[in-house]
Amino acid sequence: MTSAPIYLDCNATTPVDPRVLEAMLPYLAVHYGNPSSDHVPGRHAKAAVDAARAEVAALVGAAPAEIVFTGCATEANNLALLGAARAALPGGRKSLVTSAIEHPSVLQPLRHLARQGWSLTELPVDAAGRVQMDRAASAITPEVALVSVMLANNETGSLQPVRAIADLAHAAGALMHVDAAQAVGKVAVDVASLGADLLTLAGHKLYAPKGVGALVVRTGVALEPIQYGAGHEHGLRPGTENVPHIVALGEAARLARTTLAQDAARMTALRDRLHGLLAAAIPGLRLNGHPTGRLPNTLNLSFPAVAGWQLLTAAPSVAASTGSACHAGEHAVSGVLAAMGLTREAATGAVRLSLGRFTTEAEIDSAAAALIGAWQSLAA
Repeated sequence: MTSAPIYLDCNATTPVDPRVLEAMLPYLAVHYGNPSSDHVPGRHAKAAVDAARAEVAALVGAAPAEIVFTGCATEANNLALLGAARAALPGGRKSLVTSAIEHPSVLQPLRHLARQGWSLTELPVDAAGRVQMDRAASAITPEVALVSVMLANNETGSLQPVRAIADLAHAAGALMHVDAAQAVGKVAVDVASLGADLLTLAGHKLYAPKGVGALVVRTGVALEPIQYGAGHEHGLRPGTENVPHIVALGEAARLARTTLAQDAARMTALRDRLHGLLAAAIPGLRLNGHPTGRLPNTLNLSFPAVAGWQLLTAAPSVAASTGSACHAGEHAVSGVLAAMGLTREAATGAVRLSLGRFTTEAEIDSAAAALIGAWQSLAA
């Protein structure tokens, strides 16, 4: 019987925590009421949604009324960006600012708006993958309606100077949207401290199932819906709420809030152990991303003289990726790494190793041995 590979692709998706599964199962099998129904099963479902809303709010320092549940982070990003742009139209501002390394669910809606006549600036990043603040300061003018910059990059884990960018946005009278899908549950996230007017999170990045996300809409922020129907989710996201998945997200948020510090410390130690083992055996191994200002679980490395996809193919006992899961199966150079100025050879050799809550030290040692063996075989 073939054993399961060592899973080091938690930035693509996390396994569902057994405690999260246990919390959601009754809402699939027993408590099936519609939360909009005014009877006991409906009220029970609504209470569960309300409790989950409070847990998600507590995780990110928001008020429960500021949480809008969505089907995923991509939907939340689209609602934030397209909804804010629609709301801004009467004001006459027609400029948008983002970074060159955003997730496609941010870049594509913004580029869609650019095709509709909006002016779009994509800020460059430095060699560590962080937005160049001098360029941000010159780009964020009083004509800008919305600035969108991610908190943590999904490929390198580099953390962005979001608060400094938000201060520039607010000084210019613009809204600040933060895609925090990769950050929530891994590092402390607080909407007020970040200066975020809109903030996106994803359930499947913090041990809840795929198919649920949330958008934080701070009180007073004008947002137009991009879908139409009934008045669910404050009139911003029509459709009967996905109660089991929302319950799961609430439990995942509760667990993240209570274990964040210890999980982060453990993953940092394991990540650094993996890096050390690989660097000791592979001359010329390169770290991509900020050396310290990055997610505790993320290690993006360029392996010399090989392609990342070839390395992973030669090490089938390790489940990892060469970049964003949204580009799986493609062997083109990562746009994120290209924006950071990596040579084509270095970008081609990149592999993203992302640990999780359940990663063990024994798995790290076995993964390192497998990757070292595969590299030695290919490089020879």
